[in-house]
Amino acid sequence: MSDSPVDVSNTLDTGRATQLAQALRTELRKAVIGQDAVIDDVLTALIAGGHVLLEGVPGLGKTLLVRALARCFDGDFARIQFTPDLMPSDVTGHAVYDLHTEQFKLRKGPLFTHLLLADEINRAPAKTQAALLEAMQERQVTLEGEALPIGQPFMVLATQNPIEQEGTYPLPEAELDRFMLKVRMDYPEARQELEMVREVTRSSRADMLDVQPLRTVLQADDVLLLQQVASELPLDEQVLDYAVRLARTTRTWPGLALGAGPRASIALVRGARARALLRGGEFVTPDDIKGCALAVLRHRVRIAPELDIEGLEVDQVLTQLLDQVPAPRQ
Repeated sequence: MSDSPVDVSNTLDTGRATQLAQALRTELRKAVIGQDAVIDDVLTALIAGGHVLLEGVPGLGKTLLVRALARCFDGDFARIQFTPDLMPSDVTGHAVYDLHTEQFKLRKGPLFTHLLLADEINRAPAKTQAALLEAMQERQVTLEGEALPIGQPFMVLATQNPIEQEGTYPLPEAELDRFMLKVRMDYPEARQELEMVREVTRSSRADMLDVQPLRTVLQADDVLLLQQVASELPLDEQVLDYAVRLARTTRTWPGLALGAGPRASIALVRGARARALLRGGEFVTPDDIKGCALAVLRHRVRIAPELDIEGLEVDQVLTQLLDQVPAPRQ
């Protein structure tokens, strides 16, 4: 199998775009074993042009997934380990005085990349989080009064550990809303964990799979073409209405103290278009909306205190909501 990227013209039809997206998924599954649903969610966000908050206990392959993704689309990759002493300039960059020219030069930070892994984002103080979140929303960084655009595609995958909360700065709701999806990474099944241990212990790396054997499937520019094709997939008015009804229902649902805003409706539609492309559909179905609903909504709503005391989780409440809001017939 050749290591050369797949040649793509300046335009893509839906079928070719689906082939590329599925080839990317196949390569990722070689590196990240037992996390197929997570891979689909991350690819959904990539194709929809969104950002992902990845939650899971250590050792499940969150960093590996991002490195593998960068390898497969030949994109620039940067990683920032968020710590309590991290300054905004450590993320965005800063001006440095050059003795030779006697002028200030802008030194761009790790934010100027295609794929950014923000490891343990909740360990950095609010000001540093805000610097990253501004770049996510505006797709630009202001350095010394100069607005510098960030190259496209640009995707942030931020990780957080759901267990260790001591010494962390939880992201407020308004900042969580900037993430298109919140994806939960769980333990793999026994069979998959067995396969993963077998593969990893064959590798020369200490405790993880090497991403070097992965094939470069497409270029960064091709990701932009995938995003374009997905954004133009036909969407029936009833399906659009279903997405908006789901988001609006969270605002009056008895089990939820805080509902989702209009960004949730937008994310549902964008995510559904990306999922339709990934599965090879020619138009968006209600199932595509439903398929990304949990990841779109779980970080945008807050469970009612009485249900929290009972030990109910937000996903259980949202699943009940999804079961009861009628979907249009296909």
